[in-house]
Amino acid sequence: MQKTIFITGASSGLGKTAAKLFQSKNWNVIATMRNPENETELTQLENVTVLKLDVSEKDGLEKTIAEVLENHAVDVVLNNAGYGLIGPLEAFTDEQIHKQLETNLMGVIRVTKAFIPYFRMKREGTFINVTSSFGLLGFPTCSVYSATKFAVDGFSESLGYELAQFGINVKVIAPGGIQTDFAGRSLDGSFHESYGKLISKVQEGYSPEQIAGYSKPEDIAAVIFGAATDGKLQLRYIAGKDANALYDERNKTGIENYVQKVKGEFMFK
Repeated sequence: MQKTIFITGASSGLGKTAAKLFQSKNWNVIATMRNPENETELTQLENVTVLKLDVSEKDGLEKTIAEVLENHAVDVVLNNAGYGLIGPLEAFTDEQIHKQLETNLMGVIRVTKAFIPYFRMKREGTFINVTSSFGLLGFPTCSVYSATKFAVDGFSESLGYELAQFGINVKVIAPGGIQTDFAGRSLDGSFHESYGKLISKVQEGYSPEQIAGYSKPEDIAAVIFGAATDGKLQLRYIAGKDANALYDERNKTGIENYVQKVKGEFMFK
């Protein structure tokens, strides 16, 4: 029987790549995005439905999902929509922080909550939530971004326990760097002169040379497809060589020693 996946943030990057992969594997794909009128690629594919959805707009989101469930039997929900707010905490306005929380955290919670009654009645279904390696370990200039990703990770684990009784699985994909236009399209930031040296050093990680070493979106999408189809009760899938290397290093070093090591790397005289 042909299965169906519902994807948020499918207009570009990992979301679009995942949509194309699932479609190629004979899945029905419901690809959602804020501006579907600008989409020209996914609309040409068979078994792909492109819909408007902004995860920060509660009423519109609930209406769209209700309409989807009237017309489709959904098996997997991929919460992918998000963006990065990068910079020192002192530089952010309250509006910027609120927008980051609304998109990266509340968006996941809203989409998930809207699908739970359907999966509960069906007594099966899978939520796959895309976090980040910065949802497992902290990094300078990523305090608010990491707050949202750590939150989604904890939300996912807790919800997994809560929904297990109904046959519903919750999984987390925690990728490292990805060779997409995320750094240009999906990053927002602010500068504070007191953190100039720190910001300059962090920006080295977004250089063309560093990005060339990131995972290809196809590789991360393959991890997502595996999580959707492997039948395992695995919670976290750490995706990408860099993400696995950082996470393994922290575990081997011990969290307190690792924190001191990272602090030392970003101490400036």
